[in-house]
Amino acid sequence: MADLPPAPVRRAVRPARRTGSPRTVLLVMCTGYFLVLLDVTVVNVALPRIGAALGTGVAGLQWVVDGYALALACLMLTSGTAGDRYGHRRVVLAGFAVFGAGSLACGLAPGVPVLVVARIVQGVGAALLLPGTLAVVGRAFPEDAARARAIGLWAGVGSLALPAGPLLGGVLVDGLGWRAVFLVNVPIVLVALVRSARVLDESRESAAPPLDLPGMLLGALLLCATTYAFIQGGRSGPGAPRVAAAAVIALFALAALGIAETRRGESAMLPTALLRRPAFAAANTAAGIMNLGTLGTLFVLTLFLQTVQGRSALQAGLVLLPLFAPLAVIAPFGGRITSRTGARLPAAAGLLCAAVGLALLARAAPHSSFPVLLPALLLWGVGLGVLTLAVVAAAVASVPGERSGLASAVNNTARQTGGAIGIAVAGAVAGQPDDADRFLSGLHAVALGSACLYAASVVLVLALLPGVAHGRAAP
Repeated sequence: MADLPPAPVRRAVRPARRTGSPRTVLLVMCTGYFLVLLDVTVVNVALPRIGAALGTGVAGLQWVVDGYALALACLMLTSGTAGDRYGHRRVVLAGFAVFGAGSLACGLAPGVPVLVVARIVQGVGAALLLPGTLAVVGRAFPEDAARARAIGLWAGVGSLALPAGPLLGGVLVDGLGWRAVFLVNVPIVLVALVRSARVLDESRESAAPPLDLPGMLLGALLLCATTYAFIQGGRSGPGAPRVAAAAVIALFALAALGIAETRRGESAMLPTALLRRPAFAAANTAAGIMNLGTLGTLFVLTLFLQTVQGRSALQAGLVLLPLFAPLAVIAPFGGRITSRTGARLPAAAGLLCAAVGLALLARAAPHSSFPVLLPALLLWGVGLGVLTLAVVAAAVASVPGERSGLASAVNNTARQTGGAIGIAVAGAVAGQPDDADRFLSGLHAVALGSACLYAASVVLVLALLPGVAHGRAAP
């Protein structure tokens, strides 16, 4: 969902003359943001065709999805600082170029290893674009009211990308094949890249901190080792030597990351002082759990709809529409509800609603019709729509105003991290879809496990997230 803009606390260095109108800048940045979020969901309906065409099983498909998510999670915090330090125009242009090159490589990939690497490249471009587009939009509209409207539109366009992904993916896969899911990005990116080069001003912060390269590298090592341990554990068992080695590396990286970030203090990629704020820690923990359960279950559910139930890619996309449509519908109103009630009650209500929906997926059977699946998907989607806005708002509200940009980036990173791990865990639990009975049992276990995680998180958010005090959200 939408991020909130960083508060301008340092003097921005910018040219005196703007080369493009604010509306044109907004249009181009919304295009970039739309593509970034579209590729979170568009690839899911293509997975069975990718597996059949490239001869890979669940583990290979997990890396196809997780390559993108891991790159986003590893670089999200660093790319925002890079934009401040080296210029947001430069970073956005690089993001378009890298994302486009990755999309082209995905569409031409001859095998799974190349496809996974290309997905990582795509994710690097997405990580450059996501905070960069928001920063550019914020600077293109200097007046508070105009900036709020522009960011609202930017967020609304992004929320439409999630339901559009399964539908567009289904149309492209059924009509042109799985490669079209990636190649469709290329002409759009080329136009956006040329247009951005013409209309964007350069802007950077005169006192931006240096990049935290040790933090970025250790964080990437931690995430990749953790993801590998779960995926490999699903293939060879949790006691396999490779799994044990990955777990040891992950523990080492976690300890080293904690030491490195503590030593860097306020200049750290992830200042540890923020994590000691209960509301901030709770909001980001809930955000990570949200995506862990959602993207993990979605990964298995998409394979179930096509491989076990035999639906086409477009039919699977249509079935998933009730899950993603509420995100777009609720977005315009969710912010106002949270601002009036505080984040505590919307977050708890969203978790409970989504938990009920996930639990209802345990009724799914090989011949379950759409009406049987509809209540589960709709409750799950409504819960996510309410919950997403609440955890973002809570994370931003729990830190000083000048750290709001960092808080928003940390929240995004928590969600991407949770999603990557959730896909790894869900694939390991469900196994191969060729064994329909075992796979269905795995889907039930993943959905019920996610529902239990959501229900347990209710206690966390009720205890630590801000509520209402004297008619206003409590800090």
